[in-house]
Amino acid sequence: MVLTKDRKSALIGSYRTHDADTGSPEVQVAILSERINYLTEHFKVHAKDHHSRRGLLMLVGRRRRLLDYLKAKDAERYADLIKRLNIRK
Repeated sequence: MVLTKDRKSALIGSYRTHDADTGSPEVQVAILSERINYLTEHFKVHAKDHHSRRGLLMLVGRRRRLLDYLKAKDAERYADLIKRLNIRK
């Protein structure tokens, strides 16, 4: 399993905006980034796994859309998030 329940809970805990938050853009982008990083490492070993590569591209697209939404809504939260996750753009 790629993202364990404990790791996901830790990500939610560190990126949430309030106590009951599990679905804010920050949390969603953090979880997607974790999955993207895992798949990036996976492709260093399994270069010909094209089916998973399609999934990676879909995850990257979903993260990009969430980041664009967050940038349009609140540029300060967007800047803080990309700095915390070390996402370049």
